[in-house]
Amino acid sequence: MMRGVKNPFWRLFVNVSLVGWAICVIYPLVWTVLDSLKDNQQFLLGKPWDAPKLPLLWSNFSSVWMKYHFGSYFVNSFVVTAASTVLAVLLSAMTAYIIARFAFAGRGLLYYSYLMYLMIPTFLGIIPLFFLLNDFHLTNSLLGLVIVYTVAAVPFNVFVLVGFFRTLPGELQEAAAIDGASHYAVFFRVMLPLARPGLISVAIVTVLNIWNEYIFALVLVNDPAKYTIPVAVAVMQGEMQYRTEWGPLFAALLVSMGPVLVFYTLFQKRITGGLTAGAVKG
Repeated sequence: MMRGVKNPFWRLFVNVSLVGWAICVIYPLVWTVLDSLKDNQQFLLGKPWDAPKLPLLWSNFSSVWMKYHFGSYFVNSFVVTAASTVLAVLLSAMTAYIIARFAFAGRGLLYYSYLMYLMIPTFLGIIPLFFLLNDFHLTNSLLGLVIVYTVAAVPFNVFVLVGFFRTLPGELQEAAAIDGASHYAVFFRVMLPLARPGLISVAIVTVLNIWNEYIFALVLVNDPAKYTIPVAVAVMQGEMQYRTEWGPLFAALLVSMGPVLVFYTLFQKRITGGLTAGAVKG
C-alpha cells in the first residue's frame, strides 16, 4: 500500500489504519445484506448483527419490488438520472469549451460566476426555486427534477472541463478551421472526442450525485407515482407506523445502493484518473 515509505513501522501503522478503515466502511454494507434476508422475528428475538437463519428470505426483495412499487421508482430514478446527466454534460462541455478556447469580454466573470455557485449551499434557494417551478407548472413532475438537476450539475462540470479543454492542442482546432469546418464541427468532431476522459469523469460524478439526491425530489414532487428511490425509501419507512418490516426495509436500501455501488466500482479509476488529469494539466 505504501511503497514510497521507507520507515517499516510507519508503513505498518498506515497499512493497519487503512485496513481498519476499510473494515469500518465494508461492515455496514455486509450488515445491510444480512439483515435484508431476515424476518421480523429474527430482529426481535436475536441481535441485529446475527447471521440470518435458513431459509434466507429472498422474498423481501420481491416484496419491495412488487408490494412497495420499487420497480416504478427505479424507472423514475433511471429516467431522471439519465436525462439530467446527458443534458448537464452536454451544456457543461459547450460552456467550458467557450470559456477555455475563446477570449471575449466577461469570460473571467462568467467562469468565476460558476465557481461562486459552488460556494453557495443549495438549500438556501430551495424555497424560491419551488415557487419558481410552481409558476411554470413544473412542480410534481419528472421534467422539473431534470431541469433542477441539470442546472445544479453544470457549475462543477464546467469547473472540471475547463481544465481539460485548455490542455487540448490548439493546432487541431486551427487545422479543422482551415479545412472549412464550422465552430460546431470543430467542437463536436474534434474537441469533444479529445475531451472524453473529462466527459466520462463528470458524467460519473453527476450520475452518483443525482441518483442519491433526496431534498429536491422530496420538496418538488408529492405524487407517489413519481417518487425517486431515495424518497421512496423514506416514505416506505414512514408508512410502517405500527409494524416496521425490517427485512424489506433493508432490502429497499440495497436496491437503492446497489446501482451506485456497482457503477462506482466499475468506473472508480476513471473518476480519480480523469479528475486528476484535468487538475494537473490545467
